[in-house]
Amino acid sequence: MTDFDETYESSDMVLNKKSELSLIWFLPVVAILVSGWLIYKSFSEKGDVITISFPTAEGLEVDKTKIKYLDVEIGKVTAININNDLKTIAVTAQMNTNSSKYLKANTLFWVVRPQVGLGGISGLGTLLSGAYIEIKPSSGEYKHDFIGLNSPPPLKANAEGKEFILETNNLGSLRTGTPISFHGITVGQVLTHELSAAADAIRLTIFINKPYDQFIRKNTRFWIDSGVDLSAGADGFKVRTGSLISLLSGGIAFRAAPEDGIDSIQPENTQYQLFDTYDKSTEITYTNTLRYVMYFNGSVRGLTEGAPVQLRGYPVGKVLNVSLELDEKTAEIRIPVIVELQPERIKEVHPDAKIPPQNIVNQLIEKGLRAQLQTGSLLTGQLLVDLDFHPKSKIIDNPKHGLYAEFPTTSSSLDQFTHSANIIMDKIAKLPLDNLTEEINKTLRGLQGTTTAATATLNSVQGTMGTADKTLDTAQKALSNFEAGATTHYQLEQLLQELTQAAGSVKQLTDYLAQHPESIVRGKSEEGQK
Repeated sequence: MTDFDETYESSDMVLNKKSELSLIWFLPVVAILVSGWLIYKSFSEKGDVITISFPTAEGLEVDKTKIKYLDVEIGKVTAININNDLKTIAVTAQMNTNSSKYLKANTLFWVVRPQVGLGGISGLGTLLSGAYIEIKPSSGEYKHDFIGLNSPPPLKANAEGKEFILETNNLGSLRTGTPISFHGITVGQVLTHELSAAADAIRLTIFINKPYDQFIRKNTRFWIDSGVDLSAGADGFKVRTGSLISLLSGGIAFRAAPEDGIDSIQPENTQYQLFDTYDKSTEITYTNTLRYVMYFNGSVRGLTEGAPVQLRGYPVGKVLNVSLELDEKTAEIRIPVIVELQPERIKEVHPDAKIPPQNIVNQLIEKGLRAQLQTGSLLTGQLLVDLDFHPKSKIIDNPKHGLYAEFPTTSSSLDQFTHSANIIMDKIAKLPLDNLTEEINKTLRGLQGTTTAATATLNSVQGTMGTADKTLDTAQKALSNFEAGATTHYQLEQLLQELTQAAGSVKQLTDYLAQHPESIVRGKSEEGQK
């Protein structure tokens, strides 16, 4: 019994040990398989390792800062070191597997941080999540070393539209990101600016968003929109206002020509001229022009380049140049004014192709067409050249000015008025004013003596009037001593009436002389006779 039991127990124990060993070895195999799968998956999902150089590491953290494209994570920063030049930062990043197609030579990288500008506020999401690196894929060969941008590029990665070239001589406040407006709507922006190959102009690369790029046509005009455009010329003051953003940071505006149709839409990278102001952008370029030189005798102060040349108030040209010449032999000073006439502005009636425009102008000059300076605006004092017919004016022969034919001129109305005023002042200056003043003083002294004599006469008359009154009283008393109806009574009564009338006339005379003593010298005026 004992041997059987021992034999049974020992065999049973052997079976149990074999079972425990099989389970133990199964678990490590499973762990190895799972680990291998995880390692394979981890390596298979990893992409390329790239290096990006930035001027600063502000806001960047290892294993926290993400690399995103259209807000989708495609990589992560794994290391941050200082480059050997001790001026820039080397950021090492591990990219995802599918991101290798973004790593081209022209791909852009920049750090997204909160920014506040005239165009608005951006990057507010980074206040909570932290800064991240944005990528803008582009074309080129595969590359794994990049130089990051100091600021975000002006265009978004998914922007649609066209790029065009503007050429100007005045950059002003224009910069990258300057808005471009069309009828007050922001439709694009400035991308870059650089000097031209000849270094005589500045070339701006602009971007116009879709669908507004269809309005960039053959005769489209661009101009600098500075917010407030104040100009003073021969027509007075002109004020144009733009948007608030253009007032603060400047801007560019454009307009499409009405005559341009859909078939005149221009392709990408077409070059245009950028005008300084709106008024210059509206100027029409004429091909058939005539140039003349004009000599004015008076002052040309207020006449500037670009001043209009008008024919009875209608613009037919402009002033090109105003200069000063000195003839060293004769010491004569002349002011030649070069003007450009634009016959295409004038509508022709019964046109004759055989007669050139210059011959027509010569015919008008023979009929008395003359140039005259006139004031365009009293506020600004600007002058303009006015053409009108003055048949009585003579043509003054002056030497020619180079290749330009001379256009006859006449004195302006202001010069004529000044000349007439000078003549009158000269005549007044030639008058014997000293002698005239002495004669006037003598006359005044004579009037004073006459006035004294008139006063004495009035006193004598008043004395006579007193005596006459006494005489009348005496006569009244004498008349009362005679009987009524007697001849002597009647004669005395008639005498008293005549004396009374005479006294009344004398009284009127003394009253008038008291009011008008000068009548003794000058006589009685018509007003006093009535």
